[in-house]
Parts: sequence; structure tokens; C-alpha cells
Amino acid sequence: MRATLMYEAGVVRVENVPDSRIKHPTDALVRITASCICGSDLHPYHSRSAADGPARMGHELIGIVEEIGSDVTALKKGDLVVSPFAISDNVCEFCRANLQTSCSHHEANFWDGIPDEGGQAEAVRVPLADGTLVKLPVAPDSALIPSLLTLADVFGTGYHAAKAGGVTEGDRVTVIGDGAVGLMAVLSAKRLGAEQIILMGRHKDRTDLGREFGATDVVAERGQEGIAKVRELTGGHGAHVALEAVGYMPAYEQAIGIVRPGGVISRVGVPQYEEAPIGFGSLFRHNIRLAGGPAPVRAYIDELLPDILDGTIEPGKVFDATTDLDGVPAGYQDMDDRTSLKVLIQP
Repeated sequence: MRATLMYEAGVVRVENVPDSRIKHPTDALVRITASCICGSDLHPYHSRSAADGPARMGHELIGIVEEIGSDVTALKKGDLVVSPFAISDNVCEFCRANLQTSCSHHEANFWDGIPDEGGQAEAVRVPLADGTLVKLPVAPDSALIPSLLTLADVFGTGYHAAKAGGVTEGDRVTVIGDGAVGLMAVLSAKRLGAEQIILMGRHKDRTDLGREFGATDVVAERGQEGIAKVRELTGGHGAHVALEAVGYMPAYEQAIGIVRPGGVISRVGVPQYEEAPIGFGSLFRHNIRLAGGPAPVRAYIDELLPDILDGTIEPGKVFDATTDLDGVPAGYQDMDDRTSLKVLIQP
């Protein structure tokens, strides 16, 4: 079978690899029919060392179950399924508390922690299949596939940002970042009833989509100029909730600058820094709370799925390019160059 491997920063190749196959009774073998490149995949694309060896890539996928282990009871061959980016049994203490990203089962992990498996490939072995995979009530060629694929990560992550931030009706919300997760955070804040949604981004094609998803205002300025603009738009006080969907220190500092006293900063951009200001002069002085983390997207799929199926929302609009496996290396470069927002892969 063929799969995507990252050898080092900037070097992505699609190569023949050993076929994925069942290893444990709780596994399922899935033939992938749709996957994608994530903004978080660009972090190793910038920094991976050749000394670490090649890594299989991809953590968002839809596919058809080809084989199941002897302990798998909720799935059968032929089921179309979506896989979250975190493996979980969905029954442990933490999963029952909707923290599937902290599942206590020994096989639980993020996809990049599963050796020799990845979603940007022709097939994949899915551990803890009963807990991880969710059956989809559509055909593999459904026009809804792009939107359903966002349930694997990007939509659930944007929704987690809004939920962890406590977004509710009447709130003033600012979303920092016009990437796919930021746009999904806009859509999520709208779904939860925010009255004002300010999107901080400077790429017009993306911010136009953000307006379609529910943004009431767009702020292209950054730094102190951007902070001043947001405060002006929010009556001088700042946002009730700042949703940080970037992961770099300037975005976090922007969040501190635009959140109002008693507000919440909710981070879902994977932090590319180890320390962040939380002391008296940043969060403590004005009772600002810090929330967020890796999104337990499995917890949100059942809630979000009906709105996609009935056409109430169309999160799949974040995909602005489609390729097969051969085009994946170019897809990474396009996303890094910001000529593509998010690339859909259909092997």
C-alpha cells in the first residue's frame, strides 16, 4: 500500500509501505476514502529533524471497514466510518467525562503515536475501533464527505475552543487566526449564540468565508493596533471570550490584550512555546481564565453530526483544494505558502 512519510522539515514523500493489518482483537482495518492535511502537520513540516527518521502522516480520515478484530462488536465489514485524531476506548473514566484525549486505556494515543500508521494513506489499522470509530449514515461518494471529514479534527477542535471558553448567547467573541480551525471556531461561536464574533485575520478569501460562517467583524491588524481595534469594536472593554487558534506566542499575547476582565482565553492552537505569561500583569489581575487543550472531538461528533446531515451547516467549505495521494507533497507546500487553506485527499 502507499502512504505519506515526512523525512525531515520540508521533505514529504508518498511511498510503498507494508500493508496495514489487524494486530490486536480490538483493531479494525479501514480502507481510506477521504483524508486531509492539517494545519498542525505544518509544525513538523517546519521543524522535523532527519535524525528522527521518517514519520507516517495524517490523523483525519473517513474510510470503509475492511476487517475487524475478534473483540470488535459495534462495527462490521462495509461500514463507512470517521476516525477522530485521538484513539480512545470511549468507556473509561475520562472518556465518560468527555475527555477522550486523556483516555486511560494503554492503547490510547494520538495518531502520531501509533507506529507505522497514518491517515494520509490507502489504508490504516485503527486501534480500539469500537471506541474510536463512528459509523456514518451516507455513501462513500456522498457530497457531504468533506463536511463529515471535519468531524475528525478541525470542526471538533473549533467547537472545543468555543465550548471550553464557555461561549453562550449574547457573548462578544474574538477568534484569533483565519486558518481552518479559526474558521471552525467562528462557525461554532455562531452555533452557540454569540452576538458579536470578531475574526482576526488578514487573508480576504479566508475572512470572507469567516463572514459566511458568522463573523460580524474582521480585524486585519496585529499587535497593539489589532488589540486597540478589537477593544474599539467591543465598546472598550474587550471580548468575553478569546479563541486562540494559532499556537504561537504573538497570538497568545494578542488574546491577553483583547479579553475583557473576567473573560476567558481558550487555546486550541497547538502551542509552539513552553512558557506563557499567566501572572499578575497578564491573567491574575483581571480574573481572566485560561482554558482549552487538545479537543476531545469524539465527544462532539454525535452532537454536530445531525446539523451536517440536514444541511444546517457546511463546515466542509474550509477545503479549497483536492488531490490524490500523489499530490500530497505539493499540498503541504501549498498550505505552507498559504495558497491553500486546507487540502482534501481522496486516494
